[in-house]
Amino acid sequence: MTTSWQDPAAIRKMLAADTWAVVGLTDNPTRTAYTIAALLQERGKRVVPINPDGTEVLGEPGYQSLADVPFPIDVVDVFRRSEAAGEYADQAVAIGAGGVWFQLGVIDEAAFERTVAAGVPMVMDTCPAIEWAKRG
Repeated sequence: MTTSWQDPAAIRKMLAADTWAVVGLTDNPTRTAYTIAALLQERGKRVVPINPDGTEVLGEPGYQSLADVPFPIDVVDVFRRSEAAGEYADQAVAIGAGGVWFQLGVIDEAAFERTVAAGVPMVMDTCPAIEWAKRG
């Protein structure tokens, strides 16, 4: 079922974007964030790890926060529990990110409303891997 938070145009725009900050990305290859970040790289995307330690992941330097990233971010991809995810949508708006993506199972309707009202496209409760598979 397509909801307003899975708008096909917003999904297409973000899938075409080049630079993805991945919130919650660590160097643990058993975590979903790592698998999806590797997929993003395979698709030619620049991955920017965002984690509390600023750890390098997949050969990319990490940052402790979105505000620490010294270049523009096209998509902020959030791998956090729903109750902790909204602050990252707000940070994405604050840094001028081009879009916000909440992963499968991550839902915060209030954050969605704030983000879209600020003019930033947002999708929730889906995954780039799923959306690319739908599109062939």
